[in-house]
Amino acid sequence: MQLDDTAVLISIDVQQGFDLRPFGPRNNPDMEAHALALLAAWRTARRPVVVVRHDSVHPDSPLAPGTPGNALKRGFEPQPGEPLVTKHVNSAFIGTDLESRLRAAGVRQVVLFGISTDMCVSTTARMAANLGFDLVVVGDACYTWRQPTPDGALLDGETIHRAHLTTLNSEFGRVVRTAQVIEALSPLAHAAVGPGTA
Repeated sequence: MQLDDTAVLISIDVQQGFDLRPFGPRNNPDMEAHALALLAAWRTARRPVVVVRHDSVHPDSPLAPGTPGNALKRGFEPQPGEPLVTKHVNSAFIGTDLESRLRAAGVRQVVLFGISTDMCVSTTARMAANLGFDLVVVGDACYTWRQPTPDGALLDGETIHRAHLTTLNSEFGRVVRTAQVIEALSPLAHAAVGPGTA
């Protein structure tokens, strides 16, 4: 894959509340490890990061402001100079200054990861594409959990995760893996390994 020189990495709702209440069995237990590796490589390349946090308006939510669950997971806090965008609904573009920030910076491409694949990541991703941004979703740096279907059955998290990534990749942008993004961040190192040198 190729990264645009304006690309911004957006971390979505990687918050402690998802571990503090039983949301059901989740998929992708390696999500946090992938996401931390992605953040480290992105920051090492001195590219911009935006951190999004969900401040729930429901007082009994594990993500409500003032509760332990509202805090970002360790390692996912914004570093100096990185903006924190707080939202109250699924999309990070609704009721926030995210779009205006991106427009002001001349951003053409957004790279998203976070929690959960099918809700806040998917909603933000679809809106980003509809707003005209070149969309990249890092699929192995997202997760979701088992949920009941309308007819009372249970759908496992991996199936939901894969279904949403499939439709995002089919219609809205590209779904990639963490390793692909990290490789794209190091074009000079990659180019140095020419034919016969590997």
